[in-house]
Amino acid sequence: MPRDPQDEQRTAAEAGADEGGGPPAAQDIADAWQRERPGTPVDSITIVTPIWQLAKLFGDDRRRVLNRAGVDTATLDLLSTLRRSGPPYTLNTRELARRSLVTAGAVSQRITRAEREGLVTRHPAPGRTRTVLVTLTEAGHQLVEVTVDHVLHRDADLVDALTPEQRTQLADLLGTLLHGVQSRVGDHTISQVGQI
Repeated sequence: MPRDPQDEQRTAAEAGADEGGGPPAAQDIADAWQRERPGTPVDSITIVTPIWQLAKLFGDDRRRVLNRAGVDTATLDLLSTLRRSGPPYTLNTRELARRSLVTAGAVSQRITRAEREGLVTRHPAPGRTRTVLVTLTEAGHQLVEVTVDHVLHRDADLVDALTPEQRTQLADLLGTLLHGVQSRVGDHTISQVGQI
């Protein structure tokens, strides 16, 4: 019995994935759904699928970089937020929570852990005993400087396949897409995943 050419194409694509060719390309996935369910909107697959795949790759790579640096994501976020604030690298806990886009409870846990490791200190604001200030220590400053160098150099290496013009264009498009998705799902409080 003669084989269906489409079956042969599917088998070849699956064999390629099994032999280390990686997951099926997003376009292949979109084409397969269009074949199986004609009329189904599949254009988003070629955008969303690579974003999911990139998020996984970037996330796994970032964890390896931070693991080698001896710092976790939450602590780096806290230290980076303080470092970006400029001298004297001090913010109150409310401002830290606002800039980190996490709850007050989460910030408190981060501060406690970082303080225990000698990376930050906390003290009451002068004349405002209910306001707690958090300051980057010298050890915290050194750690964030070294870690940011590692992270940003690695990130630059990972996006090196793009020209400067392509990076600018992609950054603009991703910003537009993020804003549109946030508006559609009604969530403008996304945490600063991957930010330093």
